[in-house]
Amino acid sequence: MIKKQWIYFMGLALIISIVSSGFRPNEAKQFGKIEGFHLAEDEVLNYTVPAVSETAKISVPFTGKSFIGFKQAVATKESQGLYKLVNPYGYMGKYQFGKVTLRAVGITDTQAFLNSPKLQERAFKALLAKNKWELRREIPKYEGKVINGIKITESGLLAAAHLAGAGSVKKFLRSNGTRGFKDGFGTSLRSYIKKFEGYDTSNIVADRSAKVKLN
Repeated sequence: MIKKQWIYFMGLALIISIVSSGFRPNEAKQFGKIEGFHLAEDEVLNYTVPAVSETAKISVPFTGKSFIGFKQAVATKESQGLYKLVNPYGYMGKYQFGKVTLRAVGITDTQAFLNSPKLQERAFKALLAKNKWELRREIPKYEGKVINGIKITESGLLAAAHLAGAGSVKKFLRSNGTRGFKDGFGTSLRSYIKKFEGYDTSNIVADRSAKVKLN
């Protein structure tokens, strides 16, 4: 019995010795150079660990109401984020563009569009800029108001314009929400205004003639 206890404690001491040796001072000095952490020598790395109640509210990746979050949310709704998806109505890519809309932002080669994530991201931003210009009067006039039970925000209007066009958004607002729109799958303009409300789209500059740079 005594011999077994002695073997147990000797083994435990050996494990502690091995684990402790893994934290050598010279490795700790190199922490700022770990791949993925690009820190300058004068930078300080701080971190916090959320409580259990906080982690329950976090989704991964966490983007909140940022512009990246807006793009991800629209892409997920439109295509599940698939760049090469073409739906039964001929709408293409991650954000489901039609040929007419693509031409409006300067793209005529649909195959090149489908094969280029960079081109698709640029097209999305260009269309947002055009729609923001089209809705330049409506956004400040209606933002913050509640129409037909839906809170109006800039991001909600831009998302709805992506679905149905700026003209349909104007009709919805001017009719106090009585004139709506549904696409071929039954998705309503009203649902887009609600689903995409409150995102930060302030970085989009209204531009009537926004085009995609092809180079």
